[in-house]
Amino acid sequence: VTISCFDPVRREIAKQAMSKLVQDGRIHPARIEKLVDDARNEVEKTIREEGERAAYETGVHGLHPEIIKLLGMLRFRTSYGQNQHAHAIETAHVAGMIAAELGADVEIAKTAGLLHDIGKAIDHEVEGTHAVIGADFIKRYGMKDKRVINAVAAHHHEIEQEYVESYIVEAADAISGARPGARRESLESYIKRVKTLEEIATSFE
Repeated sequence: VTISCFDPVRREIAKQAMSKLVQDGRIHPARIEKLVDDARNEVEKTIREEGERAAYETGVHGLHPEIIKLLGMLRFRTSYGQNQHAHAIETAHVAGMIAAELGADVEIAKTAGLLHDIGKAIDHEVEGTHAVIGADFIKRYGMKDKRVINAVAAHHHEIEQEYVESYIVEAADAISGARPGARRESLESYIKRVKTLEEIATSFE
């Protein structure tokens, strides 16, 4: 199996195939091929199911099957230890809540929140940043609303934010990524954070 360390889907296929191969014990070319095919089918099924689950859980409907597929692929992608599929769902929910509080468009904020990091599913294959790649991809596969496209493209300030929903998605992304426990942190920063909390607690009688 050819494995790219930057391709999380191929890595998952290889991992599953190797695991079954070691358990099975029969290691020869035909058997390897069969187990790789089985693993590929299993991963493709998971991708489809996870993409559909993300859309269902956030109430985002009418997405093109290719967009659903990329959402599912985020299940095998992490950033600083945070699973990007879970992060996309969480960002959508947070963006929706902020939009409701501010009187912005909840549906647009949730859709853009769900799709904001979709470019990370293919940024190892396509030239450019994940924000720009993601915006181009959803546009190519039927996303007409300029507010969603702008929010996805602008969430790291690579282009100008033109709508209130773009600011909301950026804020929701930051909240999801920065909450305690969301991402892996070094022992040093963890100790520093706990020490600061301890100092706050002991500053009271």
